[in-house]
This record gives sequence, C-alpha cells and structure tokens, in this order.
Amino acid sequence: MPCEGRIPRLSSIKMTTSQKHRDFVAEPMGEKPVGSLAGIGEVLGKKLEERGFDKAYVVLGQFLVLKKDEDLFREWLKDTCGANAKQSRDCFGCLREWCDAFL
Repeated sequence: MPCEGRIPRLSSIKMTTSQKHRDFVAEPMGEKPVGSLAGIGEVLGKKLEERGFDKAYVVLGQFLVLKKDEDLFREWLKDTCGANAKQSRDCFGCLREWCDAFL
C-alpha cells in the first residue's frame, strides 16, 4: 500500500521519458536555457529565470549542491518555482540521467 501524503520517489516508479528528456540527455549541456530541462515549461522557466536560474547548468549546480538527493532537489524546485510532483520528478530524472552520462 503506498504511503499516503508522500510524493513517490523516482527510484520507486517505472517511467517513460519525454522527447524533451531524451533530447536533453543526448548531448552536453552547454548554454541550454533552463526551459530545455524536462519538467520545466515556459511558466516555471520564467519563475526560475527571475530567481537567477536562467540556464540549465545553473539548475544543475543546485542539483549538485544538494548532492543529487531526490527529496531535497524536488522540494527545492517546488519552493523555488512552484513545480508540482510530476514536473519536479521529470526535472530530477533528467538531471540525474544527464549526470550519469556526462559526469
């Protein structure tokens, strides 16, 4: 029985990835805008930009500062730009997979 009131962790969910996710993790990050991250659309991207997170690599920096911890990163994303459970899960998975491929 799932825990009530808890957001399921990415590691406990079987998921398919979006084309946006696959495109992001397929190549080095470079100067990609924050909106290129899976789970981050126009509205969340604008909120992140307003808080100084204008590039995907700046969000990656926060991801690494939080030691790639899923719960901490997803909570940070929710607090910073209002990401919902799916958006934060998609963004976390995108960054985790990118790190696995390139770091």
